[in-house]
Amino acid sequence: MRSILLIVIAIVAVIGLAAGFMTWRVAKGEPAAALEARYATAADRFVDIAGARVRIREEGDPDAPAIVLIHGFTYSLETWDAWAAALKNDYRVVRYDLLGHGLTGPDPLERYAPSERAAFIGEVLNALDLPSAVIAGNSLGGLAAWRFAASNPARVEALILISPGVYPYNGVGDAPAEIPPAMKAYLLAAPEAGVRASADIVFHDGGTLSEARLALLRDMIRREGNGAAMIKSLEEFTLPDPAPLLASVTAPTLILWGEEDAVIPVAQGRRLAGDIDGARLVTYPGVGHAAQEEAPADTLRDVAEFLSTLNASNAERP
Repeated sequence: MRSILLIVIAIVAVIGLAAGFMTWRVAKGEPAAALEARYATAADRFVDIAGARVRIREEGDPDAPAIVLIHGFTYSLETWDAWAAALKNDYRVVRYDLLGHGLTGPDPLERYAPSERAAFIGEVLNALDLPSAVIAGNSLGGLAAWRFAASNPARVEALILISPGVYPYNGVGDAPAEIPPAMKAYLLAAPEAGVRASADIVFHDGGTLSEARLALLRDMIRREGNGAAMIKSLEEFTLPDPAPLLASVTAPTLILWGEEDAVIPVAQGRRLAGDIDGARLVTYPGVGHAAQEEAPADTLRDVAEFLSTLNASNAERP
């Protein structure tokens, strides 16, 4: 995670915007109601879950097997649009904006630590009357997903991880990294040039993102309260030795990783595949940190194969 901090610091220095970030409008943020009117769809609903108002999007047959898709830091459930469009034909596809992200907004109880994000997955499943599901997560969402799977094996039918946070890295371990003022300024303001530069790092080819996608990325950071919540999240972000928890993951696991990931190196994916019993790793040349967006066709092909194998195994059980 410290690599993300360093990236953002560099972005701010290059574009020379840090001095102008802390304005009244920035501190106030974009009104939640306006953003909900702009981005919420007919498939969205806002559900009170364990003291928080959470944006949930469900698609597909409600009686079909469920798959829950969890996005990464500063992103929102829209990162899964391509996956949801394909998977809804066979699955009940559930997406939600993490606490402190997207249209969900800040958590009144400030549950932003990785362990709390993992536990909140269980709260979402409870609210939707889902005893278990396939759980997929990218980056921060992947960290929450595998931690939940380790602590709740009976509730995770299978695990799909896309460049998840796992191991201590760049000085982040048992204690959180110090958050530089420039990082805080970025999260409070999300300047257009900064969001574009950040996307160029998260995505190996950020230039392929549409103007509408970039605008959505910026708006979701600028939603009132989100910037402060993301700062709080970083203040609680740790990556302690994962070995004890990884040993408890029993769900069939597919790991997907972009070979050009500039946020978390693909070497961590290779290590993770060896640390989760029976896990399979697939890497993608020319792809960065959010493979579900940058290579939707390729990742969906591998996900479909993984899930079909899983379904066949379940069908063979007496």
